Amino acid sequence: MPHLALLLIELGGVTLVLALLARLGARIGLSPIPFYLIAGLVLGEGGIVPLVTSEEFIEVGAEIGVVLLLFMLGLEYSAEELMGNLRSVAPAGLIDLVLCFPPGFVAGLLLGWGIVPAVLLGGITYISSSGMVAKLLTDLGWLGNRETPTVLSVLVFEDLVMAVFLPVVAVLTVGGDAFGIVGSVALALGLVAAVLFIAYRASARLSDLAFHHNDEALLLTVFGITLLVAGLAQLINLSSAVGAFLVGIVLSGPAADKVRPMLVPLQNLFAAVFFVFFGLQTDPAAIPPVLLPALALAVVVGLAKWLSGRTAARLAGVARRGQNRAGVM
Repeated sequence: MPHLALLLIELGGVTLVLALLARLGARIGLSPIPFYLIAGLVLGEGGIVPLVTSEEFIEVGAEIGVVLLLFMLGLEYSAEELMGNLRSVAPAGLIDLVLCFPPGFVAGLLLGWGIVPAVLLGGITYISSSGMVAKLLTDLGWLGNRETPTVLSVLVFEDLVMAVFLPVVAVLTVGGDAFGIVGSVALALGLVAAVLFIAYRASARLSDLAFHHNDEALLLTVFGITLLVAGLAQLINLSSAVGAFLVGIVLSGPAADKVRPMLVPLQNLFAAVFFVFFGLQTDPAAIPPVLLPALALAVVVGLAKWLSGRTAARLAGVARRGQNRAGVM
């Protein structure tokens, strides 16, 4: 069968499967994310119906999905709100680090992996999935909740820590120059500071420059800028999702109001692809041998994350019900 025909058939089939799963989630009142992840396991290497030609396309679509999710979240908040929340959430962010990094690190040591792999596992248990949180906030209708800015601030805090963590880990794993570490960290933190400064000083002017009465011109302008900044962020070891989130914060006024409904369909499509891609990367046969320790670690870290989320919301003055939602998220 010709390559292009097979590619289109696979993508069409995957999209229809996602449509059915989205309908199922809506019918039973649950987010479709778990169903998307399971679909990825079924369609990935070692699954029941493995994809042959479309996995690379899905990988690119997945990255676009998480970028759009975080960009759309950024549109909901101003730089003033973000900085105010970051200042208030810094103690909770440190508590999050203290509570959630050690379980992974200790588990790695207990499994006999050595220091470097244990440090990597500690990073995995510490960092939260910005894409998953963004999708759940949308699915559950929690974007306007009192605790949501605090949740997003904790995510940004985590990604700032990752901007320091990733260059250090890269040197530990493959070797490198200490000056390279300092340079990468400085670039990552400098980008965040520069974007927030621009958002404070020139958000309205930049939004006016991006705005256009022609829908097509506006959509292409905003989408292009978002991908460009996300790519630059990834280049300097800052999460591409955080780069997109910062672009959303900078954009405001009529430009943001007009582009938001145009991007929603794209966000929904590529966000679904994003979660399928996670499943595609996992061989189902690799799960049973590690399932019990993984579940035990998930329980410990889940409790730690719940506690850190509640603490962040409490420090922000959120009521108890909102604190529990923040912890669950």
